[in-house]
Amino acid sequence: MTEQPRRLQSYLAGHWQAGQGEGTALRDAATGEVVAHVGSGGLDLAGALDYGRRAGGAALRAMTFHERALMLKALALELGKHKEAFYAESFRTGATKIDSMVDIDGGIGTLFVYASKGRRELPNATLLLDGPPEGLSKDNSFSAQHVMTPLTGVALHINAFNFPVWGMLEKLAPNLLAGMPAIVKPASQTAYLTEMVARVMIDSGILPEGALQIVCGGVGDMLDHVTGQDVVTFTGSATTGRMLKAHPRIVAESTRFSMEADSLNSAILGPDADPGSPEFDLFIKEVHREMTVKAGQKCTAIRRAFVPRGREDAVIEALSARLARTAVGLPSDEATRMGALASLAQRDEVRARIADLAADADIVSGDPDDVRLSSGDAEAGAFLNPVLLHCADAMGASAVHDVEAFGPVATIMAYDGAEEAVALAAMGKGSLAASVFTDDADFAREVVIGMAPHHGRILIGNRDSAKSSTGHGSPMPGLVHGGPGRAGGGEELGGIRGVKHYMQRTAVQGAPRMLAPVVGRWIEGASADPEARPFRKTLEQLRIGDRIETGEREITIADIEAFAALTGDTFYAHMNEEQAAANPFFDGRVAHGYGIISFAAGLFVDPDPGPVLANYGIDNLRFLTPVYPGDRIKVRLTVKEINPRATADHGEVRWDAQVTTQEGEVAATYDVLTMVAKGQG
Repeated sequence: MTEQPRRLQSYLAGHWQAGQGEGTALRDAATGEVVAHVGSGGLDLAGALDYGRRAGGAALRAMTFHERALMLKALALELGKHKEAFYAESFRTGATKIDSMVDIDGGIGTLFVYASKGRRELPNATLLLDGPPEGLSKDNSFSAQHVMTPLTGVALHINAFNFPVWGMLEKLAPNLLAGMPAIVKPASQTAYLTEMVARVMIDSGILPEGALQIVCGGVGDMLDHVTGQDVVTFTGSATTGRMLKAHPRIVAESTRFSMEADSLNSAILGPDADPGSPEFDLFIKEVHREMTVKAGQKCTAIRRAFVPRGREDAVIEALSARLARTAVGLPSDEATRMGALASLAQRDEVRARIADLAADADIVSGDPDDVRLSSGDAEAGAFLNPVLLHCADAMGASAVHDVEAFGPVATIMAYDGAEEAVALAAMGKGSLAASVFTDDADFAREVVIGMAPHHGRILIGNRDSAKSSTGHGSPMPGLVHGGPGRAGGGEELGGIRGVKHYMQRTAVQGAPRMLAPVVGRWIEGASADPEARPFRKTLEQLRIGDRIETGEREITIADIEAFAALTGDTFYAHMNEEQAAANPFFDGRVAHGYGIISFAAGLFVDPDPGPVLANYGIDNLRFLTPVYPGDRIKVRLTVKEINPRATADHGEVRWDAQVTTQEGEVAATYDVLTMVAKGQG
């Protein structure tokens, strides 16, 4: 019995609902069968924005970064339970099993990465401090602290058809971690897979109500109702992106707009990479992979391959042979190595763009009009064999640097010298990714520095990283994904950088006594309690400003020599009076800097068991004034920040440490980091 196409629904204002009418038919990319119908006519899209702001935004902002991170982890685990169903649906998009792993597993993996980063790099708080305090007066009576808070609007994600899962999750991960709700608008052609994944997330109950909504169909009048607190992101063609960016409401409200658009990414083969070398083989392998994974429908795919002049024939021969062995057919067929394009219309579009490229280049491998398959129907499915072109005059050409065939298409071009290679790469007018394959560090340095202003990411490929490299086209959650110029100017992902895109940076100024409780950080000049006995307090009992003020310790020659003997640090400034006095920084023998902070620890450490469990580091250590034999040091230790861990029986406490001499001069400043137990005395 034939499965009836389903009517895709949108999840808006707390319930699933279908648009008016039958909707537009969506077809299986490989078989042409109707999979689903989609449309958003009659839905209250403006109301969805308001609902997200009121319900989802308030709930997310009430959570700490750690709570949101744990929420992302729970989502990733839940989605992992349904991967086989997602894979089966993904075949309909034209994607092979390997393609689907990039999309589905890659998206779930991004959730895991942000869940981990949220707990490791962000505080268990609702406020994010941005940088150190800024002193605005000499007497510490007026200071400032930059803070970041979640925007109070909604993130509207308008996504592309080629990655229906990863494209949604790579944006959701940072915006949910930031504390901002989202409305996802998937590209209609593959929205049936996005809707399936969104249903699992929403029906799981893991997310607060209103944190995630999805619109299957057109975006309607939604952009007419965005505000300066909303964020709009777009992935797709540069033409559509520019149109959206110029929307009157977005311009009038200064709504944040992030665009990740198509780009003519490139790969450069180094002059040292002769045929048979590891770098030559890596270049061939990577260009082939970028042409065939997802049938070349990747925003990061290699479109232009630059090779040293005289090496074109060798590259064309090696790459053509590899492409000829690539089985094109049904995505579900285990023998298939490249599936279909997303639709017949997309295939027509790619063929038209190949015709445009023919103004500058000749086809040297593959025929766009003669489809040869290992399985499937060439008429019913959106199949296309890989097409390789060669442009003999790269510097004099225009189409190869302007036209993108968004499919399994690339052009080989020659360059003369590193400077010309950089110039050719830049003719793409801004790209998401580039790669250079070389074992010559000098060539790599010249090319990478030259290309950097025109690219969001650059891969150096050589024999050392061949086995561990993720390759040219893989956006990584911890790295920026975006690029300048034609690529859109956006910066998605990038670890915590991506989170900050959904937050507002604010400089808060005032007296330190007022700032400290507002920002949750002790600031020089703020109130402190020297009678607090903080080492005897549990994490819950500690307060910002709790302080220890120690007695003095005299530093002697015997201390210096004992430290040198114990550590082996016999640097002359510590051991020889005459040589030390000749040093422009010292008047004679000085104590070891690390000795000073060790002696300081002896002044403030409480030796008895208690809530303080361990010292796990020192940050921002600076030695400011030399300590000479006969000087007396003392320590002022103040609780600076308190950061409970959401899933542990302890938390992190940052202490402001200041070591001074008997003259009141500051010898050293640093932050001491400790683990402190919860709920025990």
